[in-house]
Formats: sequence, structure tokens, C-alpha cells
Amino acid sequence: MGTKAAKAIDRTDEADLDDRPPAKQRPRGACPALAAPMPTGDGLLVRLRPAGGALTLAQFSALARSAAEHGNGIVEITARGNLQIRGLRAETVRRLTADIDAAGIAVPDGPAIEISPLHGIDPEETGDPEALEKTLRSKLAELLASPRLAPKLSLIIDGGGAFGLSALSADIRIVAQPGAQWLVTINGDGETATPVAKGPMETAISAVGEILDLLAVGQSRRARDIDPALLRARFPAMDAIRFRPSHQEQTPLSGLHRLKNGKHVLGVRPEFGQMRAPDLTALLDDAKTHGATAIRLAPGRGFFFTGFPADAAPALQITASNLGFTVQPGEKSEYVAACAGAGACGSAFYETRAMARRLIAAAPVLFDGSLTIHLSGCSKGCAHAGPALTLTGSADGFCLVINGLASDLPDERIAGGRIDFAIERLARSIEDNRSAGESAAACLTRLGATSVSKAPRQE
Repeated sequence: MGTKAAKAIDRTDEADLDDRPPAKQRPRGACPALAAPMPTGDGLLVRLRPAGGALTLAQFSALARSAAEHGNGIVEITARGNLQIRGLRAETVRRLTADIDAAGIAVPDGPAIEISPLHGIDPEETGDPEALEKTLRSKLAELLASPRLAPKLSLIIDGGGAFGLSALSADIRIVAQPGAQWLVTINGDGETATPVAKGPMETAISAVGEILDLLAVGQSRRARDIDPALLRARFPAMDAIRFRPSHQEQTPLSGLHRLKNGKHVLGVRPEFGQMRAPDLTALLDDAKTHGATAIRLAPGRGFFFTGFPADAAPALQITASNLGFTVQPGEKSEYVAACAGAGACGSAFYETRAMARRLIAAAPVLFDGSLTIHLSGCSKGCAHAGPALTLTGSADGFCLVINGLASDLPDERIAGGRIDFAIERLARSIEDNRSAGESAAACLTRLGATSVSKAPRQE
């Protein structure tokens, strides 16, 4: 891939893509990059992160057209703000890659590095994450390309500002500090990660190199696996670092946002992070007529339009809403984390998006914004990495996990034919037991998993 995505394929014969050997396919559970797509229930899946998480409208339109021509026309935005193209075959992955290259979309080699979505245009930024990413990729290219790094190794560079990344967990976090300083932490989010180094850009890059070396050369695959003794040997001053954990109130992505310099961005979210290419193309065409120039991918399964005059926002919001995009904060679908589900993933036991709509209609009490509903087609737990009210699919029906992960032991097992009844009983239990002003999450916590899990069994 390098600076151009098509470097991921053999460039010796541009005229005949179909005669090349099939692209290498990674096993399930690996990160499905362009060079190593992952088999799913609807064909091959590729995940990509454009450089800086930014695309022009023309580039995003070209990507949508290519997804429709070479895949099944479904484009997804992940919880971490990366793109996924579904329904591909080995030969069409190559054509997609060539289209990405032709559109001038740069997809850097190595692990995805997520940076603040509004980098460079947010006047509240403390540092320049794009510049740090470029320098880091240049100076640590060999380490970042190591095949010994875990496919899902996560790196974040948070420059601060209105839409920081403090809620995202990562193996390696680099966070801008006052005075042109950077804090390097590992294994956690803005509150829980462990600090290992603090200093100017050069210090931060050196620290990341040391961590990557531990991960690529040693036995550790992820930051959580690093031996504390080895970590302190590399960073003897880590315990003396003083910093304030980041507890940034998360601004809802959807809606019109005015930055402190007077400019505006419009956040939109496709329902459950999934959109069909014709809808996306129509939205981008309308955005262009209203003066928008680019998009910025963002955590939370959405993106921002930039460059448009503020008075154009209402018309653009109407178009987006008509095409199935959320344009206002507080929509119930924002509180659902749903994986691709049956029909799109061979591991899934139920259609997660259809279940989400049933839940929204039958149990509105769950959608007050106090908790996340995680709908996982299987126990792998794609789409959400943290504790939630989780409904996992199984060969026998469903597993309900209260404030846990999809892979946890279920608090209750539900036969497939009883799921609608179980949803109704769970919602009624919360409604009957919730105190005045109490949120759904607080009620679930107070009742406890044992009491809540009994509700679906009650006649």
C-alpha cells in the first residue's frame, strides 16, 4: 500500500488484474486489511483507514461506486471510525484496490493509527496529530511493518479539541499536552491507560519505538501482555510521571457543530454504521451542491462534513435524514452497537440489525442513553469491546449478558422462539422497578444481574 493503496498488489501488469494470484486471505479474527481480506458470510471483507481519516467528496464517491461495482454495495464505518467494504471476491479486491489508488486515496502501510477526527481544523487542538503520525511512520517504518505485531494492534494519537479520543481504548496512546509535550500511555483509554513516557515529539516517538520493539521482538502480542518488569526496564522513570487522566465529556457526533473559529462541521451517522452505496453517493452529491468539500471519519460509526457554509446545513440535514442517516443527537440507534449479523457474517446466528429495530420498538425504556445495547451475532463480540447489556447469538438461541462482554458466561439463556417475550419482560421489569429519575443503567445495576436475568423467564 504505502502512500498509494495499490502498492499492496503486484504492479507488474496493470492491464490484467484477473490473471494475478488470489490475494492472501487472513484467518477470522485478524484485521482484514486491503492486502489480506477476511472471509465472511457474504464474501470477502476489507477494512481500510485513509491517511488522516480524511477523504474529499470525490474520493468518497469513487469508493462508494467501487464498492457497488466490485462488492455487494455495503459500506460500513466501524466503532473506531474505519471503513469496511463487504461482498468482495479475490479478483474484485484487486479491482477495488486499483480504484482506490486511481482516486488518490492514500492508505498507509502497517497498523491503523487513529488520530483526532478534526485534526488541523479544530482551533482547540493542543497538538498536531497528523504531523506526529507522519513522523512516526517515517522513523519507525521497519518496526511498524513487522509481521510479529498483532494484526489488531491499536495506536491512537489524540491532539485534543472538541472531539478527542479519550473514550477509545488502545494498545498505545499518544496524547497532546500543553507546551508542545506528548504523553505516551499503554493499554487503556484516557482514564485507565498506564503512562510510560512524557516529553517532546522526539521523546514520544522514541517511546513508541521501545513499545513496538517489546511487542515485535518479545513474546508479548498486545500491550496488556507486556511483562511489567520488562516495561520498567525500558522506562525506569515511568512511575514518576505526573499527568491528569482525561475524562472528556463526549460530544454527540450527530448534528451541526460550531467550532471556536466560527466554522461549522456536520456530523452524520448511518444507521448502525452501515450504508448502501447508492444512498451514500446521493448524500455526497447533495453535500457537494451545498458547498461541502471533504469528510472526516470519526469514532462512533459516523463522519463529519467540512467546508460548507452554515446556512446550507438544514438542507443537507434533510437530505441525509431522508437517506437513512442520523443527523440529530439522541436517536435511539446511537445506543446500539450491532455487528454485521447473519447474512453478512458466517459466524453470526441472528440478524442483528433487524433485532435492533425490534428492540427499539418493543423496549424504548432501554434507550435513554445511559447504556449501550450490544447485539453480537456470536460470542466473538465484534462491534463493541466494553461491558454492555449484551445479546449474543448461539446455536440454541440467545445469551443475555448483564454489564459484560459477549464472550462472558451468560446471565440467562433464551430459546430462539422466546426472544420477543424475553425482551418484553425485561423492559417491563425495568419499568416496574425503576425509581423516579433513575436511568435504565442505574436500575439494572441496582437490581443486579440475578434479578434482571430472571425477568425473561417470568410468565
